Amino acid sequence: MKHWSIKHKVWSTILGVIVSIVIAAVILVFFLYDRLYVEKQIETLMLQGDQLTSVFYGQGNEAYFQDRLAWADESTDADILFTDNPMLLASGDPLDPNSQYNLITFEERQQLLAGQTVVMQRPHPRFDQDILGVAIPLFEQENLSGAIFLSQPLSDIYEPFSDIQWLLIAALILLILFVLFMGNKMVRDVVIPLITMKNVAHHIEQGDYSQLIDLTDSKDELGQLARSFNSLSSSLNEVEQNRKEFLANVAHELRTPLSYMKGYAEGVEEGIISKEKGLGIIQKEANRLDRLVHDLLDLAQLEGDSYQMIHEPIAFAELIDDVVDQFSLAADKKNVRMERFLDDECIIMGNADRLGQVIRNLLDNALSYTPSGKCIYITLSKNEKDVSLEIKDEGIGIPNEDLAAVKQRFYRVKKARERKDGGTGLGLSIVSQIIQKHEGTFLLESTEGQGTSAKVTLKSMNENVFNS
Repeated sequence: MKHWSIKHKVWSTILGVIVSIVIAAVILVFFLYDRLYVEKQIETLMLQGDQLTSVFYGQGNEAYFQDRLAWADESTDADILFTDNPMLLASGDPLDPNSQYNLITFEERQQLLAGQTVVMQRPHPRFDQDILGVAIPLFEQENLSGAIFLSQPLSDIYEPFSDIQWLLIAALILLILFVLFMGNKMVRDVVIPLITMKNVAHHIEQGDYSQLIDLTDSKDELGQLARSFNSLSSSLNEVEQNRKEFLANVAHELRTPLSYMKGYAEGVEEGIISKEKGLGIIQKEANRLDRLVHDLLDLAQLEGDSYQMIHEPIAFAELIDDVVDQFSLAADKKNVRMERFLDDECIIMGNADRLGQVIRNLLDNALSYTPSGKCIYITLSKNEKDVSLEIKDEGIGIPNEDLAAVKQRFYRVKKARERKDGGTGLGLSIVSQIIQKHEGTFLLESTEGQGTSAKVTLKSMNENVFNS
C-alpha cells in the first residue's frame, strides 16, 4: 500500500479546503438569492396585491381603484395588470390582443378559479426575459370576476444582487489565493523542514552524523526543534567519536600486556628466557591487565546514569589517614616523605569506598611521578560549607598543553608513558566521575618541573549530625 508523503497530504488538504470554500460559496449564493431575495420579492408583490385587493373589495372597479392601480404601477418596480375577465390571462395577453402567449397556464387558471393565488417564474410572453409574477383572484358573489397580475423582470432582481455576487466572487478568489499562499508558505516553512529532518534522521540512522538542519535563524518551534536536532546530531557524533577512540584505546591497552605475556611465554617455552624471569614478567603483565579490566569496569559503572552510591557520614581525616598509611611502605622504599595536615573536624556525606579510591588514585599518581628525596603534602581543611582536600607533590609536573586533557580516558603525558610507571591511564577519569557523583569539584594545577596539585572539594556536613 502506497503511503502519501506529508507534502502530498498538505496539498490535498489545501485542495480540499478550496473545494469546500467553492461549494460553500455556491450554496451561500444560491441560498441568498433563491431562499432570501427571491422569496422577499414574492412577499413584496403579494403584499402589494393584497393592498390592491382590499381597495377593490372596498371601492369596486371604480375611479379610485383605477387611480390606486396606476399609482402602484408607477411608484413600484413591478408591472401591475388588472383584468375583469380572467379568461384573457389564459388565452393571451390582455394588453396585446395579437399576442400568441398566455400569461398563465390552464392549470394556474384552475387555481385562480379555486381562489388560490398563483406564483410563477417563467419567460415573459412579450419581452425577451424571465419574469417573477403573482396572480391574485378577485371574487364577486363567489364568482371569479377579475384578477390582479403583478410581475417584475428577474433582471431587476438580479441587478442589486449582481453587485453582491461579484463581491462574493472577488472575495472567493482572494480567499483561494490566500489559501494557496498560506499553503505554499506552510509547505516551505513547515513541510520542507520536516522532510529535511526526516532525511537527516535517516542519515543518523545510517551512522552519518555530519548532516545538519539549516533553520538556526528561525525563532519558532521548528527552529527550536532544528537546533535541538542539530545538538542531538552533534552529541551523537561526539559520542560516536569517543566510542571509536575508546575502543581503539582499549584495544591498544589490552594488546600491549597480552603481547608481553605471549612473547615471554614463548621465550620460556623455547628456553631463550629463564623460567623465573619469564613468569615474573608474565605475572606483572597479568596484574597490569587485571588492573586495566577492573578500571574499565569501574569507569563504565560510574559513568552509568543508573549507578547509585550509598552515602553516609564520614570522618574524612580518618579515611585519609587509613589510605596514606597503606602507601607508607612504598613511599619509604622510594625515599619520598608524606606530610599530613588534616583537620579532624572535617565531616562529609559520601561513599567511603569510592572516596578511598579517589585518595588512592591521587596518591598513586603523586608517588609515581615524585623523585626520591622529595615530599608529598596532604592537606585537609574546611570552611562553612565545603571541605577541601589537596594532594601536592614535588614531581615532574604536567606541561600546560597536556593539563586540560589528563582527565580523559587513557590519556598519558609523554613523560609518563614509560612502562615502569605501570598506570592504566584511567585513574584521573575515575576520580572525576566519583567526585561528580558526590556533587563536588576536582581541579588540577601543575607547573612543569615543580610538581602537581590535585584539589578535591566536597560539601561539608555538620559534625553534630555525625555524632548523633
